[in-house]
Amino acid sequence: MTVGHRPHVICHMMTSVDGRIVPRRWPDLGDGRREYERVHAEIGADAWMCGRITMEPFAGAMRSDEEVARESPGTERLDFIAPDAGPCYAVAVDPSGRLAWQSNDIDGDHVITVLSRRVSDEYLEFLRARGVSYVLAGAREVDLALALERLATNFGIRTVLLEGGGKINGSMLRDGLIDEVSVLVAPVADGTIGTPALFDVNDRAGTYTPRRLTLGSVEQRAEGVVWLRYRVVAS
Repeated sequence: MTVGHRPHVICHMMTSVDGRIVPRRWPDLGDGRREYERVHAEIGADAWMCGRITMEPFAGAMRSDEEVARESPGTERLDFIAPDAGPCYAVAVDPSGRLAWQSNDIDGDHVITVLSRRVSDEYLEFLRARGVSYVLAGAREVDLALALERLATNFGIRTVLLEGGGKINGSMLRDGLIDEVSVLVAPVADGTIGTPALFDVNDRAGTYTPRRLTLGSVEQRAEGVVWLRYRVVAS
């Protein structure tokens, strides 16, 4: 694939000062908590992307293990662009098709689900009936680089805000698919052992090299929140 033919990816997150991203037990930040959505709107991306776990509350329902087990491995099928797709998108990375979407939009943003080719024809038919667009990328796990290319080609997406959990953020970082990091640092020291971090890279092969960042800007926001923006230096 042509690496240049993919959206510009900005990883946009809010973290504690120690880099943790689960705010469930954080103290009340008042107006500071809303800075995340304000900055999201200020950046003005075409799409935002999360992993399956983050998207579960938005989907409205989950498929059973029995339904997910019905696979169509090796079958070549086309991506689906719903008739009412666009102009803004919510992208869900869901390799095995666990999300049973009850609607095809999230607050007006059209849903695109990114799947591996193992998902069943039955599930794809379900998505089409719901008007949910989908991209098939990768045999059993999602090929993130290919998925980004398809998002650009099929939907004209130019900029994506990656707002996932530590694992999908880490996978995108490992694969060299993040161009910028936009992080809102909350005035909170979390300290919870085992809590997901901004980037959790799976490096079982021992080949990952931490990325060098270049600081672009620093801005103090409401209630002591600090917005840091970095460019990722190409490796």
